Amino acid sequence: MAEQADVTFIGTATTVLRIGGFTLLTDPNFLHRGQRVYLGKGLWSRRRTDPALEIAQLPALDAVVLSHLHGDHFDRVARRDLDRALPIVTTPAASRKLRRWGFRAADGLPTWQSRELHRDGTTLRLTALPGQHGPGVLDLLLPDVMGTLIDLERDGTRTFRLYVTGDTLNKPLLADIPRRYPDIDAMLIHLGGTKIAGILVTMDGRQGADLVELIRPALTVPIHYDDYPVFRSPLGHFVAEARRRGLDGGVRTIARGETVPLLPS
Repeated sequence: MAEQADVTFIGTATTVLRIGGFTLLTDPNFLHRGQRVYLGKGLWSRRRTDPALEIAQLPALDAVVLSHLHGDHFDRVARRDLDRALPIVTTPAASRKLRRWGFRAADGLPTWQSRELHRDGTTLRLTALPGQHGPGVLDLLLPDVMGTLIDLERDGTRTFRLYVTGDTLNKPLLADIPRRYPDIDAMLIHLGGTKIAGILVTMDGRQGADLVELIRPALTVPIHYDDYPVFRSPLGHFVAEARRRGLDGGVRTIARGETVPLLPS
């Protein structure tokens, strides 16, 4: 097993991951309660919560994992204050814009392609996984989104595997993930049941439980569920649905500011 695998929840989809000596930041959203975020196409939403940490309080980072370039995943605070030399692993479309903003190490990964970090005989492999933010033609109006598979390998042996879903709906294209990558130890699942003009664009409680049944991780940690009014499916909906299906034994909720292990107990 990995010597370390834990997550600190900062808010929205923003977390700090410590995996085998590597430290990653996901989907940086550091706006405060009451501040507005731009979601594109003339849409704004006002944040309901405060982040548990500020950028200045973050540990030293090896990379940022960015599922897509929406304002609640990479906000104006991140654009202003993050180190522009920090590697950012994201979609090709997001990487092009980030490079125009001066983030010269932004790396756009096509689906199923990987980027590796190395240290002292240990490899952290980040692989872009499929995702679909919206149904049908609406998806064409939304940013490209990816999930991320994070594999820790020590001396050529995989010791830990984490799936970060990104803002995807549970669509048939996700079925390729467990076929290609079985034995997922943990999953960070983006929920919230986000709706735009009444149309679902992130997983609600039912879709989230469907994905747990598809992926079958040993541990599931839900994030991205109550920070903005456009999130319409409370965390309790997912927890209740998981319990109804007998999946709750592998679900671990996390509070903002809390750190929990990603290795099942």
